[in-house]
Amino acid sequence: MIPDNNSATEPHPLFPSGEWEGFYTYSWSKQQHLMVFFLDFRNGIVTGSGADDVAPFDWRGVYDTKDLLCNMVKYYATHIVRYNGYVDENGIWGTWHIGAEWSGGFHLWPKSGTEAEQAADSVSEQLAVKPVTVLV
Repeated sequence: MIPDNNSATEPHPLFPSGEWEGFYTYSWSKQQHLMVFFLDFRNGIVTGSGADDVAPFDWRGVYDTKDLLCNMVKYYATHIVRYNGYVDENGIWGTWHIGAEWSGGFHLWPKSGTEAEQAADSVSEQLAVKPVTVLV
């Protein structure tokens, strides 16, 4: 998906545009189904594309930096899946639904090496406390 260059990407640190990864589970199983994808956050709209063990897909949805919510629809060639999630420092968590029959949970997070994670690592290094040796 080509980002819209007419507006800046979202500055909020919990909504970094770039490569993401994550998994989904079915309500009847704990097995994690992995996915990798790109997300672009701009002006309350999120778009993206990726792939998982079902097929390639596109994302479209909305996000809220005040209430820390993200609602997206995953578009496959054959069907859609609705994702409703909460956002925190660990990514986006929530539930997905296909109609009333199918559902499960999910967790999505920025992939290692994104600009946001590199910036967070830089801050962590600056704030790191040197280990203290305790003599017993």
